[in-house]
Amino acid sequence: MLVQLTIRDIVLIDRLELDLEGGLSVLTGETGAGKSILLDSLSLALGARGDGGLVRHGQDQGQVIAVFDVPPGHPVRNFLRENELDDDGDLIFRRMQSADGRTRAYINDQTVSVQLMRQAGHMLVEIHGQHDERALIDTDGHRRLLDAFGMLGEEAEALSGLYRGWRDVERRLKQHRARVEEAAREADYLRASVEELQALAPIDGEEEELAERRATMMKSERIAGDISEALEFLNGNGSPVPMIASLVRRLERKSHEVPGLLETSVNLLDSALEHLSNAQMEVEAALERTAFDPKVLEQVEERLFALRGASRKYNVAVAELPALAANMVAALEDLDQGEARLVALSEELAVARNAYFTAAEKLSEKRRAAGEQLAAAVMAELPALKLERARFMVSLESDAERASAEGIDTVSFEVQTNPGSRAGPIMKVASGGELSRFLLALKVALTDKGSAPTLVFDEIDTGVGGAVADAIGQRLKRLSKKVQVLSVTHAPQVAARAHGHFLISKGMTKDGHDAVVTRVEIIGPDARQEEIARMLAGARITEEARAAAAKLLSDDG
Repeated sequence: MLVQLTIRDIVLIDRLELDLEGGLSVLTGETGAGKSILLDSLSLALGARGDGGLVRHGQDQGQVIAVFDVPPGHPVRNFLRENELDDDGDLIFRRMQSADGRTRAYINDQTVSVQLMRQAGHMLVEIHGQHDERALIDTDGHRRLLDAFGMLGEEAEALSGLYRGWRDVERRLKQHRARVEEAAREADYLRASVEELQALAPIDGEEEELAERRATMMKSERIAGDISEALEFLNGNGSPVPMIASLVRRLERKSHEVPGLLETSVNLLDSALEHLSNAQMEVEAALERTAFDPKVLEQVEERLFALRGASRKYNVAVAELPALAANMVAALEDLDQGEARLVALSEELAVARNAYFTAAEKLSEKRRAAGEQLAAAVMAELPALKLERARFMVSLESDAERASAEGIDTVSFEVQTNPGSRAGPIMKVASGGELSRFLLALKVALTDKGSAPTLVFDEIDTGVGGAVADAIGQRLKRLSKKVQVLSVTHAPQVAARAHGHFLISKGMTKDGHDAVVTRVEIIGPDARQEEIARMLAGARITEEARAAAAKLLSDDG
């Protein structure tokens, strides 16, 4: 429920903080005192459209804060969590309204869109008046209210699941049929392509591996020529090795004739021969390492060119050829096995559709019965509200062609205000005063079912008095046993039944500025009796009015 409303610099309100409790609270005051400002402010905090004209004259911005005490399992908490908003403790709705028309919205000090604030606000507060349309103009809302009254929420949710299942099978059947038809149109092309790709048998990563092997072999081919030339120099007819060896042998024979003259030269030449021999072996080994079969290079190139040719032909990267082949095989399987799959999906669709319509028809029967009960419950409230000649009806039309997640039913609330007059939608047939009383009767019949935890009624007792006003007060009080009820009223019979009474008045600011502001105060028993006497008597309060006020208060117990 709404536990606190704080308003700063909105129209005639400079600073106001209201603490509210459960039950029935009324707001009274003379015409023009500012009762509508309170409701406009509350609506602003619940996501209503902003307006720079709401900001008090001379101020840059105004602010409204609404604090709600909501039980842990209430749907609004799930809604906030789904939108990644904190929902711990009290829920604090804050709206900043700038004089230039811009607004900012916050829930629990987290910035939100006005639309999200409005959605959450509708779960917490309903504001109804003579010209209110939100609860009664939307036939989808009528269906939800009827389901709430008949406690058909679980059946409606189950039906929604069956509808989604039915439509899912329908979607899969449509997609499969499209694939089969497409495959049939391309059957010859697909079969030839599959045969070609299966013969090619592309492998993931094959192009990179082949390209690397080809590059290595081509480099080796170029290097091998130089190595062969070096080996020819070391081993061929022009090799210096035999000449150096012969020279070493001659010098060795001469070295004995002149000791110490040639030993160093012979040793160096021997070392050169040894290095040349080692170089010869290394060059031979290098040549062996570069050796490859030209046929292998040819095979690698042919394979690589085949893959790249297929890539160009099918307009995909080489790396995508395996996936393309798999998709084409699947398409052929759809074609080859498509009829069987189509039959299976068609049968599944028939089962899902029959399950939905069986459940939808059962729900329709329950809704029809609940509609009769709801109509009877509302009708029982009408005589006391001076609508004894009126009729309230729940019209339910079932049409399989309009099947949806909510069922096959269109539910609308209709009324006949007088015998012999034409019955029609409640919003079109009922006048402003009648509409508010029909709405009250409907809310009483629904009690706490399908209702926000806080109901606000804006002058729904306008134009009525005496017994009708008293009947309205009784019903508002009955409602307040289940939900929090706030009522802006001019009827003393309604005010007398309240648990809490707020008096709205105008006064001058206390800061020395010559400006009018709206004040709101909760009043005790004596002041309350005086206010109800004013409501009875008008400008001049008589002792008779005070006595009548005391009787009203005492009669309420």
